[in-house]
Amino acid sequence: MSDQSVPGAAGAFDLSGVAVPTTGTQPGAAARDTPQPGAPRSGAQEAVNSGLVVEGTDATFNQLVNRSVSVPAVLALWASSVPQTAPLVQVLAEIAGDLEGRIQVIAIDLDHNPGVAQALQGTGVPVALGLLQGQPVPLFQGVLPKEQARAYVDELLKLAVQHGVTGRVSVAAADDEMPPLPPLHQEAFDAIERGDLPAARAAYEQALALNPKDHDAEIGLAQVGLLERTSGIDSVAVRHAAAEDPSDIQAQLDVADLDLLGGHVADAFTRLIDLVRVTSGDERERIKAHLIELFAVVGNHDERVKKGRTMLMSALF
Repeated sequence: MSDQSVPGAAGAFDLSGVAVPTTGTQPGAAARDTPQPGAPRSGAQEAVNSGLVVEGTDATFNQLVNRSVSVPAVLALWASSVPQTAPLVQVLAEIAGDLEGRIQVIAIDLDHNPGVAQALQGTGVPVALGLLQGQPVPLFQGVLPKEQARAYVDELLKLAVQHGVTGRVSVAAADDEMPPLPPLHQEAFDAIERGDLPAARAAYEQALALNPKDHDAEIGLAQVGLLERTSGIDSVAVRHAAAEDPSDIQAQLDVADLDLLGGHVADAFTRLIDLVRVTSGDERERIKAHLIELFAVVGNHDERVKKGRTMLMSALF
């Protein structure tokens, strides 16, 4: 892993092109020296309780990826339908506990998070991926004994130091009870968890009706819209159509959605800004409105969004 490189600033998070070395246990078979599914071992449970291990979802994915700008993270990708993949999370949780906040483990059950699963484009589970400055670093596929998995994590930490990513998870703060979400936000979150996107949309829309300045609800609504638009889309056909006909507005919008869902933030913004430059009238307004919605998905305080808005203004005038 020592030859991996990470861009100097957070950019597009690209999971689709990551080649993960196949090591240890293959998907569907548990390693003999790793814990079996069930109650986490004590070290793993302590890491979960301290906040060193968090559950990632389609709704929280971008936010968790952005945290790796300051604190190294490891994505633990597993599937509840394949119980033999669960030990990956337990092993990494123990390592996170041993490292006392130097990494955060993000556990994602791909069975219940179709957006992340689509971004992975069929990558087998279990898989461990490092995250530094919003960029993926291949670690390993399968379930490894703790000592072997720790060697990969140590290499990730060396790379993190080289790129100045040396923050730590605040374990003390993580021990404090997290404040509950507002009722409508919790309702939307629960709906996303069970795959009921219309219910999630309705909850966020109600929250915004009650408080038009509810920025979290605005972001949540934009994320739900992205998930709705990309649900069931044929990514291969759409990308082919966009490449064959650059003037196919719908295809370009669809590809921008797919790029953003897969973490290609800059690519998604640039595609639509370039399209704004060569269109006019209703077409230009349609593209502009779509781009602004993508800005909302990422969050208006994100530096990439600020840069995108500047580029959009230049394209318009």
